[in-house]
Amino acid sequence: MKASIIVIGTELTRGIIQDRNSSLISRELTHLGVHVSEIVALPDDGTIKSVLGALMRSSDLVVITGGLGPTSDDMTRYAIAEAAGRDLVRDGKCWDFLLSKLGEKAYGANSRQAMIPEGFSAIANRNGTAPGFYGYGGSTLLVSLPGPPREMEPMLYESVLPLVKEKLDLPDVERDEYTSFITAEAKLEELYGSVDPELDWGTRFQDYRISLYVSGKTKTLRDETVARLRKLVGVHRIEDGQVDALGILISTLESRGATVSAAESCTGGLASELLTSRPGSSRYMLGSVTSYAPSVKRDVLGVKESTIERYGTVSAKCAIEMAEGVLRLTGSDYSLSVTGVAGPDTDEGKAVGTVHLAFAGRGRETSSVLLRFSSWGRDSIRRKAVVSAFLLLSAYIDGEDPAAIAGGWEYI
Repeated sequence: MKASIIVIGTELTRGIIQDRNSSLISRELTHLGVHVSEIVALPDDGTIKSVLGALMRSSDLVVITGGLGPTSDDMTRYAIAEAAGRDLVRDGKCWDFLLSKLGEKAYGANSRQAMIPEGFSAIANRNGTAPGFYGYGGSTLLVSLPGPPREMEPMLYESVLPLVKEKLDLPDVERDEYTSFITAEAKLEELYGSVDPELDWGTRFQDYRISLYVSGKTKTLRDETVARLRKLVGVHRIEDGQVDALGILISTLESRGATVSAAESCTGGLASELLTSRPGSSRYMLGSVTSYAPSVKRDVLGVKESTIERYGTVSAKCAIEMAEGVLRLTGSDYSLSVTGVAGPDTDEGKAVGTVHLAFAGRGRETSSVLLRFSSWGRDSIRRKAVVSAFLLLSAYIDGEDPAAIAGGWEYI
């Protein structure tokens, strides 16, 4: 089976933004056993009309990303309809979805996003307003997806790859899925190449995690190889399936009917933002304090003046008293705290990326952890600190020792 990929966007052809879509789509199609023979980047100028027709004559599958917006230069849907010899029609479900998202703004130019070629089927887009769609132009399967990666990628994995496998009648390929935390994607690639370069490895970078895919050889050999990889990075750094650190913590809390609170310094409220980001979060998240200044740590959380004077605010002692303070304030069952040096604008002598975490619980001894993250800027360290806090708090609730776990972590 042969496939072609078209990525559309003047920003791509002018080098303003980098194309991430074609490499991801190509890699995933290759994993399915489809040969990608051509990748074409086109501007938003209607060029797709002539190029699509040529690719359809040589391809079993053409995947197109971009050009599905509401403006006059978004011409993908028109080009596909013309190439397939179909009229554009309003899809009822797409229109209802658009109305639910945009209300009165769905009328006018935005209504174009509910138009798909007659006889084609829509592909739901849960992260945007423009659905994708698929259908046939002659004997060629045409799949059209929005261009923004945050919209395109979930659609690819959740809908398109299963669809392609079914429509092209591709054989089953065993593939194991894992989630990796904190390790940089380039380092993860180096590590899995060292344990077994003959396996077919793939990664997909996502917010706060990296999806890891492994295929080839036998299931037993794949399991043994992933076990070696886990040993290299440490406990709870590679988990089975597609999960996230926040979900792991929420599952642990809800399985016990437990509540949590947070005291944050260098993460600036990021842990609290995530803990309140999901529907029903009030069941487990009671409250938080963002205590950036020493005075707030002292006056609100009850960190002792002697602790600040002797150890400073970037210390295990301070983290412990912060965690215990927010536990008292909120009456939660468990708490976490984060304090440390998160970025380059630091005092002389303080190591960038040094973070102290602490975990407290009713009737439990408070545990503290020191982590030294590789610095890729403040945002990177904040994200790593929060992911680490969620993973280690979940382990703490389960009766494990966070300090012992983090002591075995490598490549953070």
